[in-house]
Amino acid sequence: MNISKRLEQIASEKADKTAYHFLDQSSTYGELNGAVSKFASGLEQLGLKKGDHIALVLGNSPHFIIGLYGAMRLGLKVIPVNPIYTPDEIGYILRNGDVKAIVTLDLLLPLIEKMHHLLPDVQHFILCESGDERAKGVNVEKLAEANPKLKSFTGVLTKGEVNFSGPEIDEEEVAIILYTSGTTGKPKGAMLTHKNIYSNAHDVGSYLKMNEEDRVITALPMFHVFCLTVVLNAPLLTGATLLIVPRFSPKEIFTLSKEFQPTVFAGVPTMYNFLYQYPEGNPEDLSSLRLCISGGASLPVALLKNFEKKFNVMISEGYGLSEASPVTCFNPLDRPRKPGSIGTSIMNIENKVVDELGDEVPVGQVGELIVRGPNVMKGYYKMEEETAAAIRDGWLYTGDLARMDEEGYFFIVDRKKELIIVGGYNVYPREVEEVLYNHPQIIEAAVIGVPDPEMGEAVSCYVVKNDPALTEDAVKEYCKKHLAKYKLPSHIEFLEELPKNTTGKILRRALKEQVLQS
Repeated sequence: MNISKRLEQIASEKADKTAYHFLDQSSTYGELNGAVSKFASGLEQLGLKKGDHIALVLGNSPHFIIGLYGAMRLGLKVIPVNPIYTPDEIGYILRNGDVKAIVTLDLLLPLIEKMHHLLPDVQHFILCESGDERAKGVNVEKLAEANPKLKSFTGVLTKGEVNFSGPEIDEEEVAIILYTSGTTGKPKGAMLTHKNIYSNAHDVGSYLKMNEEDRVITALPMFHVFCLTVVLNAPLLTGATLLIVPRFSPKEIFTLSKEFQPTVFAGVPTMYNFLYQYPEGNPEDLSSLRLCISGGASLPVALLKNFEKKFNVMISEGYGLSEASPVTCFNPLDRPRKPGSIGTSIMNIENKVVDELGDEVPVGQVGELIVRGPNVMKGYYKMEEETAAAIRDGWLYTGDLARMDEEGYFFIVDRKKELIIVGGYNVYPREVEEVLYNHPQIIEAAVIGVPDPEMGEAVSCYVVKNDPALTEDAVKEYCKKHLAKYKLPSHIEFLEELPKNTTGKILRRALKEQVLQS
């Protein structure tokens, strides 16, 4: 079984059931499945075939769902990409991922035109009509006449066959390649198979007791694996209805809730903080929620308790990582929830805490969290050494320090040593440092995460410069050209020298200690 095939089943059983609401649009399962088949068929008519790679550079919209499920029905490997990445970041993923087709918004046409010559292997640029004022005047059909590589999403869809079923697909074949930031500064493509994707969505849906009566707010970004599994695939596999939000805003969530009476909301801690702090947020507007889900970063216990008290709804905190499709743990719904814990292992998945030799440590002792199950990735795309380091004897080594109590609840003690989590998004210091080191007036740089009341953490940079005239504002402007918005430094401090050990290695830990002491 795979998620595209399961959608076909749901559509045959509940053709008239509403699959999603989006702005002023809605679609039944029958209509959604028909669009998925037509898009898959349209892609085949363009010459794409099973095993080819296609990128979705899209935000939250029906285009993403149809693009994702349609591509997988044809047996393509899908690479979701954050559309707010810079051209450099997007370009690296598209080239490294051997992408042959890109589905994106007409709004991003200027970006495509800028990158076009850098992507000689891309055969098709499929543009989705956004309806946005900023794209007014962009006639995709006319552009397609002038450039054979340009296609319209609607055109591909229209030419497709509604009864297209696609080729046979083995569950061990790769379905999605998710690029995650790596400590080397270059993103790594986690290869998730059809079995990985389906099993995790199925098990998460079962664990959280999702059903066809649920109405699930889909406000997390669809290109992110948290949304992909928990509030997109899992609800669709159970026949629930998605309430798609183009982009998160507290006002939008409360407005949507008044109209559609949602039953499930999922978000990162930053979202919960914004909802809690929103002055016009009426607790009655969220009274239909039976469950809130938190992930992406540790949820402060004080925020969890304050939110639950104000809105009278339980938050179940969980844990996951892209390499595990992503969920491995959730606080259970049928037993006591433990604030500060990521919960217990979900069905069919084993978590354990081990020492440096890979031996399980006693209950209550801190070690590295490792995971085993049908959700664990096949490996990193074109990175055999990194794959061998991450997966050993069938276990995925997460790099996160954790402990387990006597009842099987896990607690994350510390994140990966250098990881900074900004509003639920992962930022690796090395990634930012690489950009800083490319600046001609910067000699050395070190990046750490510092506490931030709104985003959880913020990026803080410490720089040694060779030009006294270089300013903080100038460095920030430079970074804007090379980094996505959430990776940008919030603070830059110039130092005469950076703290180092006896071998000359820069000590980020010493910088963190200085920040905590100040």
